[in-house]
Amino acid sequence: MGRVSPLPPPGPLRTLAYATLANTVGAGLWLAGGALYLTRDVGLSATSVGAGLTVAGLIGLSASVPLGGLADRWDPRTLRAALQVGQAVVALAYLMVGSFPVFLAVAVPEALLAAGNLAVRAALVAAVGGPDGRVHAFATLRAVANLGITVGTALAGIALAVDTHRAYQVLIVGNAATYLLSAALLLRLPPQPAADGARRTPGTLKRGNRLRRGGPLRDGRFLAVSGASAVLSTHVTVLVLVVPLWMVDRAGAPPPVVSAVLLVNTVLTVLLAVRLSRGAERAAPAARKLRRAGLVLAAATPLYAVTGVLPVLPAVVLLLVATAVWTVGDLWHGAAGAGLAYDLAPPGAIGAYQGADGLVAGLAQALGRGLLTLLVLGGGPVGWLVLGGIFAAAGLTAPALTRRAVASRAAPARRPAGVPG
Repeated sequence: MGRVSPLPPPGPLRTLAYATLANTVGAGLWLAGGALYLTRDVGLSATSVGAGLTVAGLIGLSASVPLGGLADRWDPRTLRAALQVGQAVVALAYLMVGSFPVFLAVAVPEALLAAGNLAVRAALVAAVGGPDGRVHAFATLRAVANLGITVGTALAGIALAVDTHRAYQVLIVGNAATYLLSAALLLRLPPQPAADGARRTPGTLKRGNRLRRGGPLRDGRFLAVSGASAVLSTHVTVLVLVVPLWMVDRAGAPPPVVSAVLLVNTVLTVLLAVRLSRGAERAAPAARKLRRAGLVLAAATPLYAVTGVLPVLPAVVLLLVATAVWTVGDLWHGAAGAGLAYDLAPPGAIGAYQGADGLVAGLAQALGRGLLTLLVLGGGPVGWLVLGGIFAAAGLTAPALTRRAVASRAAPARRPAGVPG
């Protein structure tokens, strides 16, 4: 492959990349067409669809830690393949949706499987990449995922253009088929055995040289680092929800500019995700990269703010520049957040800690949809500046929080009296 290809060289990571590509093509199909299917074809109101997805998403987060912990004790390859078969079944169940209660009955298990699968995927990436290659593997798969979602979104455009019941059915079946294809590709990977620590002490996590029960949700110092990262993770909500609304309502940009802005983010992610992930394999440098990410995201907010008072053409140009800056911060945050969540987790509890990290990020994004929209669209340019201050503060606190978390893991066990060292 050429140098610009996001696909890695032949090997297990290439196989995992193909599985990710198949899975995210389906994700692109459903992201682009799911809401229109539920409103235009099924006949649900937009408000009920939004409320149902919000409820389902919050319930789904509860699966993150349990399924992540399961991936620490079972082969994460086989577990993820099984989850994707389940997701294919649930995806097909959307064909039977005809009312809000049925929609909710399908959306909740879909969200549970999706949230759990993210934690299992993180454990599988760690197993395939190893301690020195898992952040690189994470960044590679992120680039591949962006490519897959773009392809899926383009294919969904065909169904949306036809806009018939049969076209939406084909879209749903296509989404389900990508889950099955992804599961089949995952089973081509070699088995990934559970970590020794997880097999010996299920439910007990190692902290430094001490064993401590309770899991990641009682690890306050880890959760503090995850919280700082989660605040920055709301950049996703800003880009896909707040920026488009700001562009059309405040900057006066024509709606097609929304696609151009998202395309800038996608192309830069495919080209730069792996390169900008370097140096985030260990906690201390990852924390510094997270600080840098917060400051870069903060630097982009005044650029977005100024577009609200410029003429349309300069505003569009500045929107594209701001999005390029935003994407750099986005990519630094993705790599740094992954590096911290991996390196701060005990070796036998990678999946459980990834699940906790995903839970905190999911809660931040769920709350952020309403709060960020109110802050920026209600506050105007001042709202953008306040958002920049929040991002800068989250980034600046990351190194200190990380040092505390690392110190808690490095603390030696106290030796009982009479026991030789």
